[in-house]
Amino acid sequence: MAKSMSNTEGAMATTIAPTITALQALAAANLFLSNHLPDRFMAGPPSLDLPAQVWRVPVLLAYPIIGPVGQTGEILVSVTAEEVVSSTPIEEMKVAARTLYEQHRNAIEAPVP
Repeated sequence: MAKSMSNTEGAMATTIAPTITALQALAAANLFLSNHLPDRFMAGPPSLDLPAQVWRVPVLLAYPIIGPVGQTGEILVSVTAEEVVSSTPIEEMKVAARTLYEQHRNAIEAPVP
C-alpha cells in the first residue's frame, strides 16, 4: 500500500499548478537579496521550471546609469509558496560580482554625462 501511495503522491506533484506568479517570485527573490547582499544585486526575470516546481530567478549585478552587467547566481522560489527554496551560496555570488566588476570597471566608474 505504501508503494501505491507514493505513486499517487508523485503523480499529484507533477500536476500541481503554480499558485505563485512570476511577479511574486521576483518579489520573494528581491526580499532575499535585500536581506543577504548589498544593493547592487537584483533579481532578474523569473522563468518557470514546472518539473522542479520552482521559479528560477537569476541574480544580477547592476549599477546606476548602466544597469545590469551580468549574472552572479540564481534563486529558486517555490511555485506554491512565496518562499526561497534554494540559492547560489552568498559567497559565490560575491566572488562572481567582483569578477564582473573588474570586467566592467571602466563603464561602472565612467563619469556621468
